Amino acid sequence: MAAGKEIRGKIKSVENTKKITKAMEMVAASKMRKAQDRMRAARPYSEKIRNIAAHLSQANPEYTHPFMQVNDAKTAGVIVVTTDKGLCGGMNTNVLRAVTNKLRDMQSAGISAEAVAIGNKGLGFLNRVGAKVVSQAIGLGDTPHLDKLIGPVKVLLDAYAEGKINAVYLCYTKFINTMKQESVVEQLLPLSSDAIQTDEKASAHGWDYIYEPDAQSVIDDLLVRYVESLIYQAVAENMASEQSARMVAMKAATDNAGTVINDLKLVYNKTRQAAITKELSEIVAGAAAV
Repeated sequence: MAAGKEIRGKIKSVENTKKITKAMEMVAASKMRKAQDRMRAARPYSEKIRNIAAHLSQANPEYTHPFMQVNDAKTAGVIVVTTDKGLCGGMNTNVLRAVTNKLRDMQSAGISAEAVAIGNKGLGFLNRVGAKVVSQAIGLGDTPHLDKLIGPVKVLLDAYAEGKINAVYLCYTKFINTMKQESVVEQLLPLSSDAIQTDEKASAHGWDYIYEPDAQSVIDDLLVRYVESLIYQAVAENMASEQSARMVAMKAATDNAGTVINDLKLVYNKTRQAAITKELSEIVAGAAAV
């Protein structure tokens, strides 16, 4: 019964794996609800500051913020948002494939790239493909913190304000629902009034504000906060997508483990039955010979 003993060992191993994947599925389901609540709580702020930024861009046209100016540099910035851990299906693969296509298009246009990696998986990918990583943020945990994101991203924002890069792109996974997440590559800078205007009715009339201390100071601070809110929202969306994708992946792994266990038990029973039949045949043959 050497074969039977080996099969029993495989069954035990798969059962242990099934326990682990089931536990990870339950943990991911718990974290997913918290991540979704955090993501939805941040959306109203992002939408409100988007509207205010759009109104300000129309209310004070004589001042143009550097983020709304078009630069002629031959370098572009890419912010890649991924996860720190794996075991979340093809989520990271999809967003990194979109990043690869974007880098290829930029290379074809003669534009070099500078990247900011948010997440360990994206950092490893950018290092493997030989991209220039100017800053990074890893080990964010299950809750995004803006103070950990501002520093790495500020490198690209300052470079754009100085005219060293011509655009900044944000690559992340957008949360649609528990079963669907979408890879997104959107232009973060330069800002345009069309990109930040969300209310078509509001654009039909003009806006005017009372600025304290002055218009330039208010617009400068507001647009920086606007860009930071977009990045925070992207990280929150990515974390919600991560937990959803991990829950689905671990559920699929648990179901597959159950199928493998059933198949191995069937093979074990057949092997055991064959061994019993062989022993009975040897007993009957021996009795007949006597």
